[in-house]
Amino acid sequence: MLFDTHAHYYDKAFDPDRDALLSALPERGVELVVCPGCDLESSRASVALAERYDYLYAAAGYHPENLKGVALADLDALLPLLAHEKVKAVGEIGLDYYWVKTPEARAFSRDMFDAQLSLAEELDLPAIVHDRDAHKDCLDMVRAHPKARGVFHCCAVSLEDAKVLLDRGWMLSFTGNITFHNAKRGPEVVRWMPLDRLMLETDAPYMAPEPHRGQRCDSTLIPCTAAKVAQLKGSSTEEILRITLENGRRFFNL
Repeated sequence: MLFDTHAHYYDKAFDPDRDALLSALPERGVELVVCPGCDLESSRASVALAERYDYLYAAAGYHPENLKGVALADLDALLPLLAHEKVKAVGEIGLDYYWVKTPEARAFSRDMFDAQLSLAEELDLPAIVHDRDAHKDCLDMVRAHPKARGVFHCCAVSLEDAKVLLDRGWMLSFTGNITFHNAKRGPEVVRWMPLDRLMLETDAPYMAPEPHRGQRCDSTLIPCTAAKVAQLKGSSTEEILRITLENGRRFFNL
């Protein structure tokens, strides 16, 4: 059975067949899915999907690319969602210096990340962190929140940074990008890290693994990523799927 710990099923890429796809996932071996929001609207959409599908859970938060017109006070609107019984994390939050360019916008994204990590601490919820080209500042923020716990999703950190995160009790999650022919950091980190700190995700509809790269991704492609992890760890795909299912259940308190 598969646990996809990060999939955006409210995305418009699923508009043509969302209900048919989600209804069919359990019979295709998908046991659990977490759907993180990226702003208030998508967080609400995630909760709505979680209410419809027993196996699907939600997270609520503001992504660093979705902060235009947002103020810190808008975080209050997340509170009712974060209190929902099927919301299991604060996310997707973090920093993105690839898309967020100006010093002012980056400074505000750091303020939002800081505030949302504080919210995760206060509510005793894990955080789902997006980190793109902002590794140092993301790690500095983790250090500033010693009581926070969470996962770096679509993990792209160096081995050195991975050691810092694991030392602080954090998890690392990998998408189909570790199957790409040019992948270097991800496979290096996977080879080194203990399996009890690893989770798998699709980041659907993005990051489809080889040999499906460039196609719309969904949770049924988790075994392709698990097979790559198994190769790197000298294990079997079935064992990796079992371990990551257990890890995800523990992390999200399911």
